[in-house]
Amino acid sequence: MDSISLIKTPIEAELEDFKALFDTPLSDSNALLDSVITHIRKRNGKMMRPILVLLVARLYGAVTPATLHAAVSLELLHTASLVHDDVVDESTERRGQLSVNAIFNNKVSVLAGDYLLATSLVHAEQTNNYEIIRLVSSLGQKLAEGELLQLSNVSNHSFSEEVYFDVIRKKTAALFAACAEAAALSVQVGEEEVAFARLLGEYIGICFQIKDDIFDYFDSKKIGKPTGNDMLEGKLTLPALYALNTTKDAWAEQIAFKVKEGTATPDEIVRLIEFTKDNGGIEYACRTIEQYKKKAFDLLAALPDSNICLALRTYLDYVVAREK
Repeated sequence: MDSISLIKTPIEAELEDFKALFDTPLSDSNALLDSVITHIRKRNGKMMRPILVLLVARLYGAVTPATLHAAVSLELLHTASLVHDDVVDESTERRGQLSVNAIFNNKVSVLAGDYLLATSLVHAEQTNNYEIIRLVSSLGQKLAEGELLQLSNVSNHSFSEEVYFDVIRKKTAALFAACAEAAALSVQVGEEEVAFARLLGEYIGICFQIKDDIFDYFDSKKIGKPTGNDMLEGKLTLPALYALNTTKDAWAEQIAFKVKEGTATPDEIVRLIEFTKDNGGIEYACRTIEQYKKKAFDLLAALPDSNICLALRTYLDYVVAREK
């Protein structure tokens, strides 16, 4: 049995309930919006965030209608943020598929993202749980704040790991943490269990984002984005930050500043990627992932063995070992 199948086995029925709710038509009157939604749904994603919601809910009890609405709400919020991010980053591709703005235009993308965000809040309200509504609302703020922090960091002439982790904690890690926390809230457990779930989700999210960042240093059609895409967008991620900070190489720093300014040539980006690889950046990022993975495993080790705990450990293994 492959990893994804093993992860899904304890929640097969609940996952089908989620899919049925998520696939409910978002609009029955606007042909343009329907076209956008149809395009977005063509992505063959692994549904990692909804799966986390369902697994954590099952960890504490049974999946409830509130759990399903929370999972849909958070997945719609995530999707809306991706649509908006592609406009901000001027991206034409998302996981091997043309982005919404590439097929339609920026106006349609922004408005469609707004619609998805609003629908996310509708599902949050349908949980009938004030804490989940508050969680989803504050998550929207964090995701926007993280994107703005990332943009402002472009003009920062330092190579700060602290800022890097601040960005991913407000973006990817915040989303995974919210998924786990919302799951716990949906089955009405105590504050200690909610805090446990949130911390587990944060560790998973940090692992997920660093792994995503590593992909940017390698050429693979499976990944669905070109090598060096982050640098083309002015972003320096953990591998490059480590190589720059440990070597203090003047040439590399000069190119890194050009990356931040958006003036680096494709050839310079290729050379900076090779510099990063040659100076231990990838190995450092992998070690950092393993540190956060261990923290998550240590949390799970405190729980009694069960098929849900096994699925969560397998989930973590998959996040770290995945190839796209």
